Amino acid sequence: MAWRMLQNTISQMKEATDRTIGVINTAGEICACTDAALKGTKREEAVAALDEIFGSYMIYEGDTYKPVATPGARFEYVVFVSGEDEYAKSLCVMAALAVGNAKKYYDEKHDRATFIKNIILDNILSGDIYIKANELRMPQDVPHVVFLIRQTENCDSAAVDIVSNMFPDKQKDFVVSVSERELVLVRETGKSSDMKSFIRTAESIRDTLKSELLTSTEIGIGTIAPTLKDLAVSYKEAQSAINVGKMFENERDIMSYENLGIGRLIYQLPTTLCEMFLSEVFKESSLDDLDAETLNTIQKFFENNLNVSETSRNLFVHRNTLVYRLEKIKKITGLDLREFDHAIIFKVALMVKRYLSTQGSAF
Repeated sequence: MAWRMLQNTISQMKEATDRTIGVINTAGEICACTDAALKGTKREEAVAALDEIFGSYMIYEGDTYKPVATPGARFEYVVFVSGEDEYAKSLCVMAALAVGNAKKYYDEKHDRATFIKNIILDNILSGDIYIKANELRMPQDVPHVVFLIRQTENCDSAAVDIVSNMFPDKQKDFVVSVSERELVLVRETGKSSDMKSFIRTAESIRDTLKSELLTSTEIGIGTIAPTLKDLAVSYKEAQSAINVGKMFENERDIMSYENLGIGRLIYQLPTTLCEMFLSEVFKESSLDDLDAETLNTIQKFFENNLNVSETSRNLFVHRNTLVYRLEKIKKITGLDLREFDHAIIFKVALMVKRYLSTQGSAF
């Protein structure tokens, strides 16, 4: 158990008594104490003596000792209180109970986070999820959504603590580290939750990590997992959201699986099929025949919903200049971007070309 939780538990009792209260680990070292000068000192003889009277208390060299109960195992911690009187005994019993409850809470929280991590990484059988959830008293049919947070620069392990502090309800929200650069937030959702609210949450995480750690992040959001066993699917969707989203819209840092659109389909196609598609669309030409200015014109034309007037204004060119460029594109590729069907084919072709470039294809 974390020494901070031990120290916090003992410190809360300090104001109620003038007695020294401390906690000793199995190595005989005082790991938490109301008297800071005693922390780190050893009391190995007292711990050895307690092994023979497990479950009870004892008086040893002027102090009262009691092990913290651990069912079915040797005690992990021993509480001691200065004094040999009945008050010391009562105080020792209460302190041992407080430490035991804190330990139980800490272990349960740790076990829950580990359980969630095993689910999203597919390290637990589907049938065992039901059993373990019952052991940990976790409801299985409460919907959650998975946020995958990937640090792209200035990787800092403190990111886990920062995100955990943003979502302090440890019964509903879980933050786990899955790699050096990646952590996952599994957050309980309500009936009124939608993708807009998830994106706002992601924006808050991104901005907080940026201000606290000066690190940039990419965040992928999966779809809602209706049960615990569906968390693995939501996690994979969050991974795909980052991978696919950055492939087709590399200026974005927050991507949701729900909004990937046609990029999600292209990402699942074999490269040979994509290469065949491009060769059929551009029989006598290639996208490589188009220069940077022409490609920028095409991009702006798509962004303005194939509107010639709006596109010319955004490009600061005369309308006739834009029409001339579109005619040039039609001559090279055989596709008239002013026609909706041709525009769709060209848009898909651009996305396929980008996908192939990320896969190392020479097409």
